Amino acid sequence: MKKKFSFLLVLLLALSTFLAACGGGSDNANSDGDSSNNDNNEGTEEQTEEPARAQVLNLLETSEIPSMDSTLATDSVSFNVMNNVFEGLYRLGENDEAVLGMAAEEPTVSEDGKTYTFKIRDAQWSNGTAVTANDFEYAWKKALNPETGAEYAYIMYDIKNAAKVNAGELPVDELGVKALDEKTLEVQLETQVPYFNALLSFATFYPQNEAYITEQGDQYGLEANTTIYNGPFTLADWKHEQSFQLKKNESYWDAATVKLEEINFNIVKDTATAVNLYETEKADITGLSAEFVDKYKSDENFKTLADTAVYFLRLNQKNEVLANVNARKAIDAAYDKQGMVDVLMNNGSTPAYFLVPDNFVTGPDGNDYRDTNGTFGSFDPAAAGEFWAKAKEELGKDTFELELLNYDSESSRKIGEFLKEQLETNLPGLTVTISQQPFAQKLDLESAGDYDFSFAGWGPDYPDPMTFVDMFVTDGAHNQMAYSNPEYDKLVEQAKGELLGDLQARWDALLEAEKILFEDQAISPMYQRGSSYLERPYVKNVLRHSFGADNSYKWASIE
Repeated sequence: MKKKFSFLLVLLLALSTFLAACGGGSDNANSDGDSSNNDNNEGTEEQTEEPARAQVLNLLETSEIPSMDSTLATDSVSFNVMNNVFEGLYRLGENDEAVLGMAAEEPTVSEDGKTYTFKIRDAQWSNGTAVTANDFEYAWKKALNPETGAEYAYIMYDIKNAAKVNAGELPVDELGVKALDEKTLEVQLETQVPYFNALLSFATFYPQNEAYITEQGDQYGLEANTTIYNGPFTLADWKHEQSFQLKKNESYWDAATVKLEEINFNIVKDTATAVNLYETEKADITGLSAEFVDKYKSDENFKTLADTAVYFLRLNQKNEVLANVNARKAIDAAYDKQGMVDVLMNNGSTPAYFLVPDNFVTGPDGNDYRDTNGTFGSFDPAAAGEFWAKAKEELGKDTFELELLNYDSESSRKIGEFLKEQLETNLPGLTVTISQQPFAQKLDLESAGDYDFSFAGWGPDYPDPMTFVDMFVTDGAHNQMAYSNPEYDKLVEQAKGELLGDLQARWDALLEAEKILFEDQAISPMYQRGSSYLERPYVKNVLRHSFGADNSYKWASIE
């Protein structure tokens, strides 16, 4: 996207965690929930219970929501909100299992595994309109219509004719999705997809109501009141760049399961503010950056979380310097990834010398992808100097200027400054400037290819290496750095098509594709994200996912 997952994702470092608080007044000092009270002359002892906490969760985000249109969203902030206010045929439940959402029952599947027939449950949009099979047909065709310009259209290419429709080679009506009646949806695939149910939980596959969107026109999804919802919550209030609020959706088909009445998000960019909210007992969960981890690691509410998001430097080959492979190799070898995660981050993140994360997926032989493919590159200032000298000779210059496109959070600023110092020290003649941009603006600059190199991240959208590997095919929507290798493209194409019937051969193709990516040093991987945070014990059942949206609040509660 997490994901984002463009994972994936981008909830940065410590502030990619969550901030929660009890609602409705101050905390009761009697944490054990009862007290002895002698309030009559006879000395009678009575037990009084602590008042129940309000089912209100207060969370932090680091940025504005870039989009509330599920066909256009590309980032983890949008996907996290959408996951809780919308619902597809499936949603992710505990242990990342795909559980039924708008699908009333498991689909019937043809013998060749290419045709799925879904029954849509009796469910409503928040304006009282019924959710129908037509809502899925409309939304999926909208996402693949080339006029929409959806960056995530490619994630639907398993559907019959999707790639050709998206390329404008076939009319939209030729797409392999059809509402047979209001409650029956037929989906035809190009080939079998072993993770199809989990894929259908992803935001691009959500339904949309055509009549409502037509009524709203170009205002759809821009405000809380120009969007309707079919998920556990509704977006009730949205103060741009400041805060947004979710409220329980009483029209949701499974509203009885939803415990939380309200979720409030404040947009906060620095960790000190978040920690202060926790310290003053106004916050139940707060992320910790490096300087706070040592202070709180012995706290009983201290927790760590491993993640599958990978952060890396996009090396834009539109830039003359970065079009040179030796310059790219020099940059990758010139900064200390281990030192970066140990000192600057100190939050459970680990150095990344790869694209596909560790402990994410296993192959047909049962081995983890990373165990099989190993790692690529290392911190080696001497080798970096040699690559840099070759690049200078090939480019015919001794001095270069590169601008790093960066997020505007406190943690990202520190990483940007670290990269600048390391690269300028180990690559003589290089000057690095830093452009810190708000999240939405940064995404726009990357999409336009209007940058030199950028600090980027990706969380997986579904449980398969392809969710990382196909980002970098030639002219791919998330390539965004002018990288192109025909051999790489061919391996990805085969793994999406002819090799699907041979799982080991497909796995081998994905392994080889990653090797090619690093032979070309198309990117410079930085770290696999981890997080350290404090969480009050009365926050229960927030589901954290390893792919797709980061968090689900459908089952969460305040105890």
